[in-house]
Amino acid sequence: MQYRTDGKSGNKLSALGFGCMRFPRKGAAIDMEKTERLVMEAVNRGVNYFDTAYIYAGSEEALGAVLDKNNAREKVCIATKLPLVLSRSPSDFDKFFNKSLERLRTARVDYYLLHMLTDRRQWERFRAMGIEEWLAERKKEGRIKQAGFSFHGSQEEFLQLLDVYDWNFCQIQYNYAQENYQAGKTGLLRAAAKGLPVIIMEPLLGGKLASALPREAEEVFGASGKKAAERALRWVWNHKEATVLLSGMNDPAQLDENLLTAETAFPGSLTAGELESYRRVVEIFSASYKVPCTGCNYCMPCPQHVNIPGCFAAYNTSFALGWIQGMQQYATSATLTSDQTSGPGLCVKCGKCESHCPQHIPIIKSLAAVRKRMEPLPLRGILRIIRAGLGYSKRKSGKAD
Repeated sequence: MQYRTDGKSGNKLSALGFGCMRFPRKGAAIDMEKTERLVMEAVNRGVNYFDTAYIYAGSEEALGAVLDKNNAREKVCIATKLPLVLSRSPSDFDKFFNKSLERLRTARVDYYLLHMLTDRRQWERFRAMGIEEWLAERKKEGRIKQAGFSFHGSQEEFLQLLDVYDWNFCQIQYNYAQENYQAGKTGLLRAAAKGLPVIIMEPLLGGKLASALPREAEEVFGASGKKAAERALRWVWNHKEATVLLSGMNDPAQLDENLLTAETAFPGSLTAGELESYRRVVEIFSASYKVPCTGCNYCMPCPQHVNIPGCFAAYNTSFALGWIQGMQQYATSATLTSDQTSGPGLCVKCGKCESHCPQHIPIIKSLAAVRKRMEPLPLRGILRIIRAGLGYSKRKSGKAD
């Protein structure tokens, strides 16, 4: 196994981390027999970073049971998350944290994340609730070793969030198909420059970069004889700033393939020819995009807090890789992860964004197209219901529902 150093703690972390959201299931329940085999095979072959979350149904309990049964707790680092979307008062911090400890059968969490921290406004709300003091107390007690956050939002907001607290690490989405999406490469480099270990999620874009590539893209990668999933993982590992890459492995063959890849995918190991193949594949994706947005972020910040690049990225993905995949991105970028939405319904047509766009995109018109596709009228009502259930019912979401 290849290990990369967490510069904040000195921990040697396996380059391949086990994402525990997609444990194999038997009906609605997690298949404990298969999960145990997978987890322990990973541990025995050097994986020492396991990522779960309070809201991953059954995941914390399953991971805790497997590690406890096999006396493997001290061989690994456990990462889990505080569900910000469920936290209403300061007392919720201990309620959710203590429940996670109980489920995981452990006295500490090695890497504890604020789950889906989206923007500065959301941070300020939790800071007013005492999250800084709470984290300091749990760290003093030794029950939290490293404190960080997972991010879904605009690049501008990510760069601000890096400076609002003395974080120990962060977690971002990053893959070759969306190098400038959300935090993007700029965010990756900025976080690493601050000395933060960066955990990478969605290296395969929900599996789409492994199993749903356009035929033309498969032909480009096929010329090198490498599988699509391996190519996607190697691209991430080629970055020295990427400390751990999370993969949600749910079968032995997938685990074995990823372990073998992790042993040889070192920073800077891709050749110029291989990097060119990624560029060509991205061009193939781009041919199906409806908005020629490069994610340069010159249009930001939007006075109305619209996440313009995030909206366009999700919209384009809905054409390149399917509406469901695009909608998943749209939900995390614009509608469901913060008390303040950042969707196209907030646009007041001021035109500031268009005056700064180097691609000369008709942003106002394009945002209207995004809303029509990603928030059709029937779905707007469903989104309102979901947001109300999350306690966001009184927050602004758009002008004309």
